[in-house]
Amino acid sequence: MQDLSNYEKLKDDTQKFYNTVGRIFSPALDQEIHFPSEGFNHIVFKGSRSEREKSSQMLRFKLLPLAVRLIELSTTHQEFEETLKEFEVKAYKKRLCKTKTVAYWGIIAIINGRKIKVIIRKIGNNGTAHFWSIVPAWVTNKHRDIKLFRTMKGNPEED
Repeated sequence: MQDLSNYEKLKDDTQKFYNTVGRIFSPALDQEIHFPSEGFNHIVFKGSRSEREKSSQMLRFKLLPLAVRLIELSTTHQEFEETLKEFEVKAYKKRLCKTKTVAYWGIIAIINGRKIKVIIRKIGNNGTAHFWSIVPAWVTNKHRDIKLFRTMKGNPEED
């Protein structure tokens, strides 16, 4: 069980860090990625506005600096999805539903022994690409580079 006693301090510190990022350039998407408040809110809340488990939030808070680094360093994205979504908008003092395209990019990498996926989102053709989420994954095994079986004929050291 994870110690949740420093949750509030970690959340405050992470929000301060998040607010200092502003925007960064992504070589993978060849454009600036913005860090709006809704990206931080998505770390705390799920899509239905129900709060994520505190332990999940804390893990995402701790991984946020790695996510920023990943966006700055990665030259490729591994996933892409485009979908249609309805948004509620105000027009002429009325609330209307408007359908817009939403594009998601996933950048996946192993940084400091942690496999993470950063999701970048862009709403509509004229929207700005912005940080949407960080998905934590497992700690990588340090033995992943050791060959445990042979599929090669001959001796690669000598051939």
